[in-house]
Amino acid sequence: MPPVVLMQHAADAVRSLLSQGTRSVIGITGPVGAGKSTLAARLSSCIIATDHYLPDYERTPAAERDLPERSDLARLLADLHSLRAGKPTRIPQWSFHTHSRVGEREVHPSDIIIVEGLHALHDTHAPGIDFRVYVDAPPDIRLNRWEQLALSGQRGWGVEETRAFFRDVAEPTFDAYATAYRAGAHLIVSNAVQNG
Repeated sequence: MPPVVLMQHAADAVRSLLSQGTRSVIGITGPVGAGKSTLAARLSSCIIATDHYLPDYERTPAAERDLPERSDLARLLADLHSLRAGKPTRIPQWSFHTHSRVGEREVHPSDIIIVEGLHALHDTHAPGIDFRVYVDAPPDIRLNRWEQLALSGQRGWGVEETRAFFRDVAEPTFDAYATAYRAGAHLIVSNAVQNG
C-alpha cells in the first residue's frame, strides 16, 4: 500500500522520494477536479497535460471522448522521451473552447518533468514515467471545482454541460481505470479541502 499524504504536504513528499541528481518524469493522475494540475504546478514548470492529446470532440462520439485509446498517447510517450533526453519538444495544444487541437507549443525540459491528467499513468506511456502519484478528492468537492472552472470561462462550456460531462463521461471513464492507476501509484494524495 503506497503512503498517503495531504495535498499541502504532497509536493515536499514527492521531492523527498525522487532520485537526486537525475531528470525525473512524474505522472500525476486522479479523477476530474482532484487537484492534479495544482500539484503539478507546485512541482515544476515543465508540465504536459494529457488533455492536449485528446481527440477532436466533433469527430468523436460523446461517450468515447475521454477514453485513452482515443487519445494520441503514443505521441505523448515520444514527447516524454524527448524531454527526458533534454531536448526542447513541440507538443500539441488542445483548446477547451473549440474542443479540438489548435496547434503546437514548445516545452523546455527541466529536472522534474510532469505528465498530468486522467490517463497520466496509462500503460501506453508507463515506461516513460519514473514516479507515479494518484490524487483523490470527494466527488462533491471535485464537481464544485469543475463548476467553478465553467463559471470562469476556462472550459468553454456552461455549468449544465459541465455537470453532464462530469457525470456521463469523465467519471465513468476514469472509474474504469482508477483501481489499476491507484494500485500502481508510489504515493496517494488526499485533497479534500474545498479550495485545494
